[in-house]
Amino acid sequence: QVRLVESGGGLVQAGGSLRLSCAASGRTFSTYAMGWFRQAPGKERKFVAARSGGSTYYVDSVKGRFTISRDNAKNTVYLQMSSLKPEDTAVYYCALSLRDSIPPQFWYEYDYWGQGTQVTVSS
Repeated sequence: QVRLVESGGGLVQAGGSLRLSCAASGRTFSTYAMGWFRQAPGKERKFVAARSGGSTYYVDSVKGRFTISRDNAKNTVYLQMSSLKPEDTAVYYCALSLRDSIPPQFWYEYDYWGQGTQVTVSS
């Protein structure tokens, strides 16, 4: 059974930075697609970033500000977030697909999800 545990969320002022981590256990995940989604209060869960098929993908609103990376030795994927804006406030979820290449922006392509970590950006 795969388990994903996010950490690194918190409260930060606009313009600040945070690094989210997602530690995976239960499988060796070096080739699996992994992504980050976020969900603001009262809104649907939305794609943020992903590594899939050797490529990296970002939603337009975070390009140039967020960076997704992974450390296969640690079974961990990261989301480095910089120049944060109040509209980035949301619960952030990491997700894993048991396939190595998927359309990364669709939540239903992923097989496992973490519990989420809250990111709050104050203005």
